[in-house]
Amino acid sequence: MIGLALLREAMSAVWGNKLRSGLTVLGMVMGITSVIAIVSAVEGMQSNMENVLATMGENSFQVTRFGIITSYSEYEEKSRRKIITRKLIRPIREGCEACEEVGAEAYASATLKYKSTSMRGVNIEGHTPNIFDISDFEVGSGRYFSEEDERLHKNVAFIGLDVVAELFPDTEPLGKPIYIGARKYIVIGVAKKIGSIFGQSQDGFAYLPLSTMRKQFGERGERVNIRIKAVSRERLEEAMDQTRVVMRSSRHVEYDEEDDFTILTPDAILGFINNITKAFRFIVILLPTLSIVIGGIVIMNIMLVSVTERTREIGVRKSIGASSSNIRTQFLYESLVLSIVGGILGATFGSLLGGVILQLMDISANPTMLAAILGVGISTFVGIVSGMYPAMKAARLDPIQALSYE
Repeated sequence: MIGLALLREAMSAVWGNKLRSGLTVLGMVMGITSVIAIVSAVEGMQSNMENVLATMGENSFQVTRFGIITSYSEYEEKSRRKIITRKLIRPIREGCEACEEVGAEAYASATLKYKSTSMRGVNIEGHTPNIFDISDFEVGSGRYFSEEDERLHKNVAFIGLDVVAELFPDTEPLGKPIYIGARKYIVIGVAKKIGSIFGQSQDGFAYLPLSTMRKQFGERGERVNIRIKAVSRERLEEAMDQTRVVMRSSRHVEYDEEDDFTILTPDAILGFINNITKAFRFIVILLPTLSIVIGGIVIMNIMLVSVTERTREIGVRKSIGASSSNIRTQFLYESLVLSIVGGILGATFGSLLGGVILQLMDISANPTMLAAILGVGISTFVGIVSGMYPAMKAARLDPIQALSYE
């Protein structure tokens, strides 16, 4: 009951100074809004990256010539490695007992054209048909390649939603002819939306049967990455080890030499991205946090002014039986009311702003409960810290001196 009475007193005191309280709350709202908006955006981007990389397949990995390049010297060194070709598929299938599927993909870029509409710089990938089983991307409409398409080098294409939006804004793309470079292809399927990483859409692509791509793009269709799916998540490491043994043996790598290839998993790629963005994320969250610290200082100053203005009131309360603990709690409650109201409003506005930022970046993610918990938690902490000194100062006032204060 005493706690409720003190809370009512605190809210009455805050309401009695509307302008001052409003400006104090506004400062806290701005700080919390900035932090929550950035946390929501970063969390959304993280979740989106995980979803995009998950399309590689939970139990899958790839064998590449270059892997992750972090410097030009590293690129020069790895460019001296022998290229990886689809001829390695058979020995890996035979030598990797923990591998369920082994496929290959090649990369190029080209201009796509439908009637008079063109789309430049489109990512072109050549796939073996089982890439669909290795990866976790989904067919939105139509179908993916078949073994027959691969064997007969058919000119068929499986396209992403960005290509559909650019070339077929008002018509159904299935069965329509498109030109990839100078060669004509028939659209047989459209993928479901994949999303974007750092605002870069992953849906602007055209996939071709690998054999067909080799016909059109020559050497670029010969240089492949091997994509492999393990029989289970538990045997992923075993599959990678067996693949490594086969690769070293097939490429005649001596026992004392380093691998002349790189094995990558979605987790490794995500870990690399997180490492290079760690400092950036820390800075973008730290900067608006400073505004919360300033808001806390403002609350402390306002509470000190309030203690000074209400010195005689404190003396009266103490003289009629209020303990130092009651006085301290009352002023702490006032500080908490200011900061928590600011925290709730800031968390609400921050979550909305974070959602807008994600929408502008074309990322499908909703702010989670973390944002709300973080906003209220930070504001509560700031309220306690900021109100502690003024509350203790009020509690220590001598009632006789307080009553005689002018």
